[in-house]
Amino acid sequence: MRSTLGALALGIAVAAPFAGPAWSQAYPSQPIKIIVPTPPGGVADITGRALAQRLNDTGKTAVVENRTGAGGAIAAAFVAKSPADGHTVYVGFHATQAILPHLQTLTYDAEKDFAPVTVAVQSANIMVVNPKIPANTAQEFVSYAKANAGKVSYGSQGNGSSGHILGEQFKQLAGIDLAHVAYRGGAPAVQDLVAGHVAVVFDILTLARPQVEAGNVKALLITSAQPDPVFPGVPTAKQAGFPQLEGGPWFGFFVPTGTPKAVIDFLYEETKQAFGTPAAKDQMSKQLLTPILGTPDQTRDFVAAEYKRWGEIIKSANIKLQ
Repeated sequence: MRSTLGALALGIAVAAPFAGPAWSQAYPSQPIKIIVPTPPGGVADITGRALAQRLNDTGKTAVVENRTGAGGAIAAAFVAKSPADGHTVYVGFHATQAILPHLQTLTYDAEKDFAPVTVAVQSANIMVVNPKIPANTAQEFVSYAKANAGKVSYGSQGNGSSGHILGEQFKQLAGIDLAHVAYRGGAPAVQDLVAGHVAVVFDILTLARPQVEAGNVKALLITSAQPDPVFPGVPTAKQAGFPQLEGGPWFGFFVPTGTPKAVIDFLYEETKQAFGTPAAKDQMSKQLLTPILGTPDQTRDFVAAEYKRWGEIIKSANIKLQ
């Protein structure tokens, strides 16, 4: 009996080092679903499709599914409850992983239900207003909002988005009253901004750029630490008198907790290829996105720090969902 158990133990010990690579070689055994929590056209969608394209180009099969609603919480909950086998990948972002948990009770645990692969890209927000608004600076917009109390609204990419939190924080800092209108993504929010249905949006640089260049909106400040040459003359939040608004959104890849390390490592390497080549970096730069691509461990620390930072902002500004 002891001899049999000993031989079995030895067999397991010998096989163990090869279990990960063997499992990895068999992966994926079916199409990889990349779940995007926002509608097509936004940065989360661009991020997810970049990885899907890379996987498809290398002979794998990857499909993008846009599962919208509840500020991304519907998509996040779906992935959190999916099998931890690497065939469901989530385009997690600041809202679902670091903001919404401080605003509402969720059906997933942002800190426990996901294993990070990497944060792919990071951006900044830009305060843009309808061109008919008689304000060319953030301070002039504050004066306009005070003179039209109860009549001015701001649009956001959805409840819990960076645009939502920055809008509420801006209200607190400026002492003004702005009605919040939540959209299902940045694209429809900007469409209504251009149409004049809302007065201001704290948009993501990627989506705001064509509208600013076309003169459809006016840019009043940018939340990056340094001025952006793509937006000449637009001051940083600090230069505009609102240093607390500095910061920006980010988008990355997560899988359900329990996913084998070999699979996470595979997805990380593929993401680095998708976003780390000179051609990819150039493409991301044109879209005003900065590749991050930290390791899974570095990403875990980054997300934990963001979770704490956004939580402190929400608490200090007493931000609540409407």
